[in-house]
Amino acid sequence: MENFKVLKELVLSLEKDANAFFTKGNKTAGTRLRIALQKSKSLAQNIRNEVSAKKNSK
Repeated sequence: MENFKVLKELVLSLEKDANAFFTKGNKTAGTRLRIALQKSKSLAQNIRNEVSAKKNSK
């Protein structure tokens, strides 16, 4: 559950960079956004693995 909380906080924190990139064309914000999205992908995969392990252990 800890990874889920971290993922949720990460996604919520991306709004500022997403707005800066999509509305203002700020390329640096786009870079930060891509890096954070890659991290979210990794966290999501970890959560999937935890769910599968817990589901299969029953």
